[in-house]
Amino acid sequence: MLTLQRLLALAAFVFATMAFLRARRLAKRLERLTESYWELRYEYGQLRARVSRLEPQSADAEAAGGDPRQTGTTAFVPLSSLKR
Repeated sequence: MLTLQRLLALAAFVFATMAFLRARRLAKRLERLTESYWELRYEYGQLRARVSRLEPQSADAEAAGGDPRQTGTTAFVPLSSLKR
């Protein structure tokens, strides 16, 4: 009976050690993923700021009478003009 208890205690210890090692690996992975997430958020913010600085220039060019095809905007085309 005592041998069975020792065997069960040893199995529980091995199981707990394996669970602890897996939890450590997952914690490291979570840390890397969190760091990657915040790096991407920072880069996204930087790119958004760069785009917002560029957008007013294209709006100014369109307001100054620029060709809408060159600025990348779409123009309304009535269907009646397509039937001709």
